[in-house]
Amino acid sequence: MFADLGATVIDADELAREVVRPGTGALASIVSRWGTGILQPDGTLDRGALRSIVFANAADREALNRIIHPEVRLRRDELIAEARARGDEVVLSVIPLLFETGMNTEFGTVILVDAPEDVRLARLLKRSGLDASEGRRMLAAQMPSSQKRDFADIVIDNDSTIDALREKVENAWKDLLRRR
Repeated sequence: MFADLGATVIDADELAREVVRPGTGALASIVSRWGTGILQPDGTLDRGALRSIVFANAADREALNRIIHPEVRLRRDELIAEARARGDEVVLSVIPLLFETGMNTEFGTVILVDAPEDVRLARLLKRSGLDASEGRRMLAAQMPSSQKRDFADIVIDNDSTIDALREKVENAWKDLLRRR
């Protein structure tokens, strides 16, 4: 929705998939750490296999973050520089673990899109095909929403219809433009 309003949107989840493509250093590091059992037959990362490992063990999750996050940051910085060079006025970085990584202090304005935990869990399960226990483990690994709200400059509650969300995004956009 922000892209429809004119923002350049850079999504960390998309970048995380990009930096672990076959032939990348990040994928080689992941295979070195966890073995070839986390690969699909075609050599791509088996995200489900890796997810089951890292959400069962905090040390493994931190090890994965140490591999992935620097690569994602480098790629995001490249894309931001390209956007700035083009003259893009508003560049939004979508970073699901923004608060957990402490990167919230690196941005001029932080927008949190939030929903009640049961709604977030239902959406996660629908989107990813996870079972409920794995979905709960993923949410438990994140900072509680109440804390994130304390750090956010703008909060968008995504707990209703798509039309209601669109209106909230448009209001947040106006607020964001006033802050520039």
